[in-house]
Amino acid sequence: MDEFSLIQRFFSVPCDEVGHNGVNLGIGDDTAIIKAVNNGELLFTTDTLISGVHFLEGTDPMAIGHKSLAVNLSDIAAMGGQARWFTLALSLPDIDADWLQSFSNGLLSLAKQFGVSLVGGDTTRGSLSITISVIGTVPEGTAVRRSGARPGDTLFVTGQPGMAALGLASIKGNIDLPDTTQTTFQEKLDYPQPRLLEANSLRDYATSMIDISDGLAADLGHILAASECSAVIDSDSLTCWLPALPALPDSRILDAALYGGDDYELLFTVPADMSLLLEQDWQESFSPLLRIGYIAEGTGTMIKDHSGNLMKITERGYNHFHD
Repeated sequence: MDEFSLIQRFFSVPCDEVGHNGVNLGIGDDTAIIKAVNNGELLFTTDTLISGVHFLEGTDPMAIGHKSLAVNLSDIAAMGGQARWFTLALSLPDIDADWLQSFSNGLLSLAKQFGVSLVGGDTTRGSLSITISVIGTVPEGTAVRRSGARPGDTLFVTGQPGMAALGLASIKGNIDLPDTTQTTFQEKLDYPQPRLLEANSLRDYATSMIDISDGLAADLGHILAASECSAVIDSDSLTCWLPALPALPDSRILDAALYGGDDYELLFTVPADMSLLLEQDWQESFSPLLRIGYIAEGTGTMIKDHSGNLMKITERGYNHFHD
């Protein structure tokens, strides 16, 4: 099987199967042709996933396909946008039809879920890596940036940060979890759910927003640097949702929530006088919504413990080029 047959067999999808999205010409020519967007702005994002770095060897290829697209869709969500089109560059050591079928099933199932069209890409021989670029749209002037947080804003996060990190630690044998808990946590690691539906509603509330990929503390640091302010986090708010894990101390759970990464949840700020309204309007179909702290004057991040004591924390997180 050559690369053109591979593309035709596993990735050639009629545009109308995953949402036409103004695609006048999809896969099969030198470029795709997409109708220009009126009265809006385009959002571009790219992520590369490499075997042994972003996923463990032996990971289910369906999960790899899902996650490869999900992490990019999460970037679009972080801007309050709608994902529209994506490209796929796939490097493979060899052609394994079963692996490719499972990978494409995971990839295209998520694309169909959110109406995103695969419009092009490339395949080549090499070590396993996946690069996906997503193009999204947002009404002009409404994209939510990292730089809009202001002292007094309330700090929120969707979902349950820390589950993916604890799932990975369990897979590696670093912690012991009950079987049902490990299954749930590994699902969070392998099949992150991009919060595109939530993001669409948050454009009306959020003053700043980011998705959590490298860890809550590190990604909050990006908001604080861009907005030139500080934050206070309530430690209880980050652990109260967790099921009983008697084998783990609270400090280990809090560490996963703050520094674990791979959550792909939305971390955002809302003016204090709109916070209660947001909580009242939050739809039951959305992910859980946690109020975890507030924005303050100054720099850095403080965490408040059970007794109300404040302690400054580091903004460490995952770093591809750490020594």
